[in-house]
Amino acid sequence: MTDARPLTIEEPRLATRRRVRRRLPRHVAVTMPLALAGLLSLLVSGNALRPFEHITTIEAKMASKSDFFQDPEVRRLLLKHGIRVDIHRLGSRGIATQSLKGMDVVFPSGQPAARLILDELNRSVDSARPFVTPLVLGTFRDYAETLRKRGVASAQRAGSGDTLYYNLDMAKFLALIEAGETWNGIGFDDTSERSNNGRVLVRTSSVCESNAAGTYLSILAFVKNHNRAPGTNDPGDGAKGLDATSQEAVLELAGQVKPLINLQGMASDEQAESYFSALGESIAPVTVIYEHQYLAHQVDHVRKHQEQDTGRVLLYPTPYALTEPQLISLTDKGDKLSELIETDAELRDRAIELGFRVRFSGEDGTSERLNAFLREHEIQVPASNPDQTKVDAPDLDVLEEIINHVGDCPPPETETP
Repeated sequence: MTDARPLTIEEPRLATRRRVRRRLPRHVAVTMPLALAGLLSLLVSGNALRPFEHITTIEAKMASKSDFFQDPEVRRLLLKHGIRVDIHRLGSRGIATQSLKGMDVVFPSGQPAARLILDELNRSVDSARPFVTPLVLGTFRDYAETLRKRGVASAQRAGSGDTLYYNLDMAKFLALIEAGETWNGIGFDDTSERSNNGRVLVRTSSVCESNAAGTYLSILAFVKNHNRAPGTNDPGDGAKGLDATSQEAVLELAGQVKPLINLQGMASDEQAESYFSALGESIAPVTVIYEHQYLAHQVDHVRKHQEQDTGRVLLYPTPYALTEPQLISLTDKGDKLSELIETDAELRDRAIELGFRVRFSGEDGTSERLNAFLREHEIQVPASNPDQTKVDAPDLDVLEEIINHVGDCPPPETETP
């Protein structure tokens, strides 16, 4: 007969302790489902498909087009290719006139700043011009209608309902500004239930920093110089290059242009933020922005409210200016981003969704895909202005003279990478 050892009182306690040890601590039990959910989210987004892949961080100075690289979907698409972009925000001309040390790429919003940078580098670099966007004036319906009734603007035809777009005759518009007209003086209080005795002016960002402000300045100078770029000859006089117009004459023109804008010390994307804010109309009736910023706002408004924002409208200046952002590589890491931004189909598609006219095959190609996207989302498509006069920007040295005179800009830094 086998001896049966009596069970001591301590053994059940030991067994209980062993069972307790096998249980997960409460905080671990709670966090495990959250961790699994986070992992699933990363897997769906594509950010954890190759968890041990090296991520290359690219240091970049960017102006208003940084909003493309700050878009969450663009960031996700870049991470799929192992790229993260660390953005240092600065206006386009600020990028061109300050040190580029430590940067892998720069992305000025227009060609004048890009040319300044390329001239300073004085060597061959990789670059890409992935999209274009027109410079426009953001305003509000009562102001646009006031200008239309005055014969300064004309409404673009809309399929149904109120139009979102107007064509603006810049020569007539500048005549109002130069005459010191007020909004009530040109009939705003007759068009609107409100009153505004403020002067007719356009709010811009700093010309010393911003491509948008510099481009608008080029429009003003072009119109004031009888639709010719300042510092150049009349094409019919047979002369070539710079004519006898002296520096004093260029500065005299700059002096005439300076009172025509209401300068602000902010970047052009901050101008757009003010315009789209709830207090946008009280901040400034007319503001210089880019078309893509307005179209992206309309896409977002339709998504949230199932209708267009018909209170905010665009004025398309005649003559017009098309801005061409240029991504300029400064290092081997920058070369990788430059190539990707020009060749990746998903990034091009996302640019269209953000309102850009992406380069495909000529200017018509840039608009066709964007127009199709807008129709798909039931947003009015901007019509081509029947007057296709395009602003010829002044030579770079002449434009710099005008900008420095209008903005009293500090001298540029000279250090480059």
